[in-house]
Amino acid sequence: MSQFRFARVALMLAAIGLNAAPALMHGAHAQNKDAAPAAAPADAVRPELFKLLDPAQIKPLMDAKNYGEIQNRVTQAEAVPNRTPYEDYVLNRMKLTLATSTNNDAMATQALEAILATGKLPEADKANFTQALATYYYNAKNYPKAIELYKQIQALGKTTDAVNSAMIRSYYLSGDYATALKLQGPVLDAMEKAGKTPTQEDLRLYASAANKAKDDAAYLNGLEKLASFYPSDDFWTDLISRGIVRKPGFQEANVTNVLRLQFAAVKQLSPEGYTELAELALKDGFPTEAKKVVDAGFAAGVLGTGSGAAQHRQLRDRATKGAADDAKNIAAGEASAGKAKNGAGLVNLGWAYVTMDQFDKGIGFIEQGIAKGGLKSPDEAKLRLGMAYARAGKKDQAIQTFQTVKAGGGLSDTAKYWILLLNHPSGVTTVVK
Repeated sequence: MSQFRFARVALMLAAIGLNAAPALMHGAHAQNKDAAPAAAPADAVRPELFKLLDPAQIKPLMDAKNYGEIQNRVTQAEAVPNRTPYEDYVLNRMKLTLATSTNNDAMATQALEAILATGKLPEADKANFTQALATYYYNAKNYPKAIELYKQIQALGKTTDAVNSAMIRSYYLSGDYATALKLQGPVLDAMEKAGKTPTQEDLRLYASAANKAKDDAAYLNGLEKLASFYPSDDFWTDLISRGIVRKPGFQEANVTNVLRLQFAAVKQLSPEGYTELAELALKDGFPTEAKKVVDAGFAAGVLGTGSGAAQHRQLRDRATKGAADDAKNIAAGEASAGKAKNGAGLVNLGWAYVTMDQFDKGIGFIEQGIAKGGLKSPDEAKLRLGMAYARAGKKDQAIQTFQTVKAGGGLSDTAKYWILLLNHPSGVTTVVK
């Protein structure tokens, strides 16, 4: 994924001091003029090299950004034969400084490889230098090499969150989605157990890896987390589609309740979403609900425009008239609903009152209807009761009620995602429409 990038390595090197000259270089001493080059101590720099790489001479050149002269000195030093491992170490530390100052990634990569190969790097610095080298390979899109180096850091016992994150992204970008998914899952679980919020980037990587690995369960899990922590219309729409409508066993009879959830969860439905929910609400005898849905569509600028504008206005007129009539006549239906053999009439009456924002009255009738029994779908009535509590702003009662919905066909899944919506800080405000 294109957003998985790291800052320029030069910045990282500067931050942890990797582009500084080695301290041992300051202790390098010129040998006796008569001494043979081959007799140079293991951790000393011969005079012919020292005069080229002397920090006291290099620093003013660096400050003046005279990189051409520094490169000339490096080139001359590379021409000196029979260099010792320590001399190679010092020379490549200087090359690394030059490379990071001039943004020469190829030179920096070569220098880091050479520094690590000399065996002269202090043990405490190995993990940092290896990480810098891995990052260069990562940015060069050589992900297998980057993974190899990240594993070396782990072997050193110096693993950090940054190293783990980079390695997971390397697996992903190399096309090994299954491994990226396998490694990312525990990271997300650990963050949640620690009470931390995963980053959206980490969740997107998890969901994308799951999708590419064709792991539907993991992808749905990723969507649920994204909708919970970073709610958006796209996340919620995909979640409702995959987690409810497209699951085996979904029953078309529950479409209305699914659309009610979507209406609460997203900021803006499609034109078809608004009109379908409004038509279903009218069909089921809830014109006030239909009016609110249509009004929301017009307010969002989704309805009333384009080729369907006339039909949208007709729908709004029907809903408006029906809502006005319902407001006048609803009380007359209370007696007959109470005398019915089953509680269906009471549940419907209660939901009608809820759509009119008479929450306490509506909740009371729905509870009476559930208690009376004889319902074709008791769990659908419980779902309605949960939605009524949610609209009334009674989050705890809503969640407790949703938790009792166990029936299939999309009902328990819809209840599950109502709970997810309510448990997110934005959920409490979005459900009241």
